[in-house]
Amino acid sequence: MRRRSALAAALLAVGLSSSAGAEQPPAERPADEITVIGERDAALTVDDLDEARARLALRPGGTALVDAASYADRRVGTLTDALGFAPGVFVQPRFGAEEARLSVRGSGLQRTFHLRGVRLLQDGVPVTLADGSADFQAIEPLAARYVEVYRGANALEYGAADLGGAINFVSPTGRDGERRVRVEGGAFGYRRVHAAGGLESDARDGFLSLSAFEQDGFRDHARQETYRLFGNYGFRHSPRAETRVYLTHVRTRSELPGSLTAAELAADRTRAAPDHVTNDHRRDFDLTRVSARTARILDGGARIDASFFYSHKDLDHPIFQVLRQESADYGLDLRYRSERGSGERRRVLLAGLSAVRGELDDDRFVNAGGRPGARVNALAQTASSVAAFVELERHLAPALALVAGGQLVTARRESRDRLVTAFDESFARSYRRVNPKLGVRFEASEAVQLFANVSGSFEPPTFGELAGGPNVTPVDTQRAVTVETGARVAGERVQADVALYHARVHGELLSLTDLAGDPLGTVNADRTRHRGAEAAVTWRAADVVTVRAAYLWNDFRFDGDAVFGDNRIAGVPPHVLRAEARVGGPRLYAAPGVEWVPDDYPIDHAGSRLAPGYTVWGLRIGGRTAWGEWFVDGRNLGDRAYVATTGVVANAAGADVRQLLPGDGRAVYVGFDWQFE
Repeated sequence: MRRRSALAAALLAVGLSSSAGAEQPPAERPADEITVIGERDAALTVDDLDEARARLALRPGGTALVDAASYADRRVGTLTDALGFAPGVFVQPRFGAEEARLSVRGSGLQRTFHLRGVRLLQDGVPVTLADGSADFQAIEPLAARYVEVYRGANALEYGAADLGGAINFVSPTGRDGERRVRVEGGAFGYRRVHAAGGLESDARDGFLSLSAFEQDGFRDHARQETYRLFGNYGFRHSPRAETRVYLTHVRTRSELPGSLTAAELAADRTRAAPDHVTNDHRRDFDLTRVSARTARILDGGARIDASFFYSHKDLDHPIFQVLRQESADYGLDLRYRSERGSGERRRVLLAGLSAVRGELDDDRFVNAGGRPGARVNALAQTASSVAAFVELERHLAPALALVAGGQLVTARRESRDRLVTAFDESFARSYRRVNPKLGVRFEASEAVQLFANVSGSFEPPTFGELAGGPNVTPVDTQRAVTVETGARVAGERVQADVALYHARVHGELLSLTDLAGDPLGTVNADRTRHRGAEAAVTWRAADVVTVRAAYLWNDFRFDGDAVFGDNRIAGVPPHVLRAEARVGGPRLYAAPGVEWVPDDYPIDHAGSRLAPGYTVWGLRIGGRTAWGEWFVDGRNLGDRAYVATTGVVANAAGADVRQLLPGDGRAVYVGFDWQFE
């Protein structure tokens, strides 16, 4: 498998390099070309912060840009720290860990692990595997310059067909990356070191990020350590062409403490689930990813981007069984964008093609105290997908734009049973779908934009749904039609992003577990509906006072189901609010904050067992000196015992099942960030 994958990646690399090399600059460039290089400090292959923000604001739907500087003044240990204030993103750590539960518009609603339903990207290259699942530990938020959030079909240009959309972590380059060393430490043995920096010349630049993270964890059997390297190197072939090469390596080791019952949580929330200790549940993997992108500006201003990637992962994962997996994923992405005319005649055409393939060797063994016992299964799995898309934006008036597009997705999942026992578990399934999109954007004023759209989405099952349980579950695709309307405000003192959406979902993929939390497999629900509100507001109340808040209303229900009627789909609270007020200036500030879940919410579809709502608050102080920045970050200062998130079962029958994941207790973290010229 590795030889075939490496050969395919090498052929892609040669093809890309050849096309880039076809435009070699002449020995002596004309003076006007030299002037063009000097005028552009940013890279051609990566938008700078302002360019990315303007591009996202043109989407007639829910998007957001998260500046990495907005979360650099706190402990950055989980994706919650980076994305907690991003509109529309529900993200909660499972046990103070990098492994999180992330959902957008109810995507992958019952995955408390191994993300599904949102396409995760690093520099436009999929971190998500070819089958649609992803690992949070593969991302280092401190290594990003900014984060792009595309909710729903607004991620069409990245080949994403998922209900939740896509999240893209964009790295600094040698042209805009700061040289810095950052140290964090604090409660529960938490330690993180991050060093980064870049260099540039007229035609070349490079950036490198190194990080090391360890923590003992608030709970027993929750130790983690992760080491990451992210680097990129860009070089210009001419003033209108640039190639950038990326390298990622991640080594991560995580103990998994598991879920608790309400009685266990009340007695000792720091304990681990007994079987997770006995069978040493862990998730350990090594990941290496290489990619390259070439950008070319054509005559007339049109642009072509071509990229490829190859990644290899080794996974050791003792859970209900010991999973030993080796996987290779690779893919190619082509994108074309042109813009013509102005005012009422302005037209923007976007078209592209993305193709990914993944090959996985999945060996399974009896869990004998965390070590592999007798082999119980061996599968050779292949996932592939091809997505072609086109989108046309046409201005009907200077302030009014209509956007129409579509996406054709084909996908295939194959599994060959290499250890047939009771029956042969081999299967091969193909899926195809056209996802249309129609949107409108109206610039009501210089500061206010209104938008609306209707779109389709399509999610083939991952191998976690097809073969993640004790037996193969031959489920079908999840399909949805989503209607969205909203507004953006970009005023001098107020910035806001508000959206309402309603999705009708057919065949929703619901992953079920037994009462002990072990997987039973996945089913396709008949009809469900997802509706909600997404809001994020930043208010500069005074020169030294800034208030920001992010609010989610989640109403996800069955729709006349034969068993569950119109019950809530379990696992996510109906209301979530995060807010903070920052008082002070650059030299010294204080920022009290609160996270509020006002309502109890079900952990089973029958609604027989509820997780309690909660309120936790914290306080952060910090400032800037001549050598850099510092902070003291206090969390859950009331030492509230609360449920951060839950697992999901079909029907708990009112029993106190082991499905609760407690949040961390009172904690204080300290950080120093040295910045160099």
